Amino acid sequence: MANIDKGLFTYPNDTPVVYLECEKAFLALESSEKRYAHHLSKASYYGGLIVLAQTSPESPLIFNLIHQIFSKKTVEEVRDIALNKAGFIEEEFQAFMVYVCGFYTNMGNYKGFGDSKFIPNLPQEKLEALVNALTSSITESNNILELWSLVKDSMFSLDQRKQFLGLGEMGVTTYFSSNCTLKDAEFVNRFFKVRGIEGYNNRCFKHMKNGATTYEIRVASIAPRDNSEPDVFEGASFTMTGGDYSSLLELVNAELEQAKTSASNETEVHMVEKYIESFATGSLDAHKDGSRFWIKNKGPIIETYVGFIETYRDPSGVRGEFEGFVAVVNKPMSAKFSVLVEKAETLLKLLPWDQVLEKDTFLRPDFTSLDVVSFAGSGIPAGINIPNYDEIRQNEGFKNVSLGNVIPASYKDAKMPFVSSEDKALMDKYRVESFEVQVGLHELLGHGSGKLLRREKGELNFDEAAVKNILQAGEELKYYEEGETYDSVFTTIGSAYEECRAECVGLYLSLDKDVLRIFGHEGDEAEDVIYTNWLSMVFAGVAKALEMYAPATNAWLQAHSQARYAILQVMLEADGLLRIEERTGEDGNPDLLIKLERSKIPTEGKRVIGDFLRKLQVFKATANVKGAKALFDKYTEVKEPWSKWRDIVLARRTPRKLFVQANTEISGEDIILRNYEASPSGLIKSWTDRFAGKEASLYKALTDIYNKDKDQFKF
Repeated sequence: MANIDKGLFTYPNDTPVVYLECEKAFLALESSEKRYAHHLSKASYYGGLIVLAQTSPESPLIFNLIHQIFSKKTVEEVRDIALNKAGFIEEEFQAFMVYVCGFYTNMGNYKGFGDSKFIPNLPQEKLEALVNALTSSITESNNILELWSLVKDSMFSLDQRKQFLGLGEMGVTTYFSSNCTLKDAEFVNRFFKVRGIEGYNNRCFKHMKNGATTYEIRVASIAPRDNSEPDVFEGASFTMTGGDYSSLLELVNAELEQAKTSASNETEVHMVEKYIESFATGSLDAHKDGSRFWIKNKGPIIETYVGFIETYRDPSGVRGEFEGFVAVVNKPMSAKFSVLVEKAETLLKLLPWDQVLEKDTFLRPDFTSLDVVSFAGSGIPAGINIPNYDEIRQNEGFKNVSLGNVIPASYKDAKMPFVSSEDKALMDKYRVESFEVQVGLHELLGHGSGKLLRREKGELNFDEAAVKNILQAGEELKYYEEGETYDSVFTTIGSAYEECRAECVGLYLSLDKDVLRIFGHEGDEAEDVIYTNWLSMVFAGVAKALEMYAPATNAWLQAHSQARYAILQVMLEADGLLRIEERTGEDGNPDLLIKLERSKIPTEGKRVIGDFLRKLQVFKATANVKGAKALFDKYTEVKEPWSKWRDIVLARRTPRKLFVQANTEISGEDIILRNYEASPSGLIKSWTDRFAGKEASLYKALTDIYNKDKDQFKF
């Protein structure tokens, strides 16, 4: 413990808290639309609590502890007790407040962006003194003391295995029981492939008895599943059970039933009905059908999606974290994205791969800019391209959304180390605009581009001779067999690899003047937006990415960060495009300076990113995970001088912003929006109000999940 830099595992007291503005968009809604948004928001937030159980064994109980404290006492009352009865100083109480805010924002005690644990930035005995002091002034306080006794050690533990999320000795995960290793995960994936099972909505628990191994595949559902005859596979038994997160999913479905009555059309009704069926029964096919209705629901005023979606945090890369959002369409920005969609087929032809590797037909998606009303999960992204189901994306379509109010909130009062004053001025002026361009291209033409070569119903969906003709040295003609998906083949590298591909598409196409014209940028301003976009990518690769790298395990902790570091290394190979200089900062401490040569971006920059992008697409299209891993490992290996420069990056790191979100409430016949101040106390109050009247049922649901699972996790 003495050698651990606790600063890497705590939130600093000055962590910025910003408000996610949505009032203007919400107030413009009709009464029925507000009611639809309200019930969908409640469903999302109830489901979002599942993330606690998907993060760490102790997270459900930590939530119960802190939520009970601030439900029974106001922030000011807790502060008064901390300062006057528990021996706190102001800085320690602020540290506790920031910890609570970080916990709520990440839905657990591991960061949603980076997967590293965070602990309260104050001594454990001080927090224990506060808990003891609180219990003397709170009726029915025995539960708080019991919760504290159960979580205090795990809350503060920084044992090596508990520092990061991971599988086996690499870290903590609740997607698998603690006796599972990567070898077990690969074995389970092999069983899934043969049996045609996908892992989005299940977890895996390994049971050993009398020398026999049984893998329990537990599906998220309200209904328990009949534990039928075990399925024997390669000497091990598999059983399918249900009922995971059942009590929380009951709350989700109750709100979805209410939302259904305010849906604006039959497509939305069918979509919600399928979500309800999926959560009730555990049927992934039902969720896929709901997703089909979702992509058919073109141009809705209220946009929403809910379920087990992104696989970033499953160490094996196939299980989805619960996520739900509700947002209102921003019509002016959506109009720009609509033009981008109209020109998509033309722009796709500019990408640096042969058309045989592109989809036969581009299925034009709905692409909207949204103002988020509610987002539940482990973090709020800037853009989304979903559904993630391969067969739907490839053959039926998808949707792109840019979360328009998230982008300016994320960049508000941003600190930018490692850039010159001139570059910082450009970043301050154009960073939001350039990121809107990057997100649009990343989501629509990054994630939305490219064909997967596969065998379908005994037939190949591509011309073998044509593909052979475009392959280069070191590239093989491979394809996805029936039952294989991108996630099942690329597993652990899949998320980061795909984010890298999409980011490269954004950079590459941002050089096109027609694209910039769509977003209203021409002439010198367009050149500044291009430069800012490329500089922002370099900045992310230098200033942010290495925070998400763990030298002790040689592991990347966040997909986007790994992707951006790879792109940084590719740019450094270009002739005269980019230099990173080590220097002494104005404070006398080691510093770095980014020097990006603007004139080289459309020539050398385009060349190296184009060459790299082509390789990424060839390996993805041909299911060549071996070639993909060799390429990706080359550019994401952290070696000198970067291993040394990581210390400089960490010394000058700035914390990510924590978002305060509004709540919707029923007031008579109306739905009102309750806003909160952008402060730790405002953020905590928003979470106290969010579940008002439902505390007892939520605490019981989370306690039941903890008790059911605790024997599976012996970290």
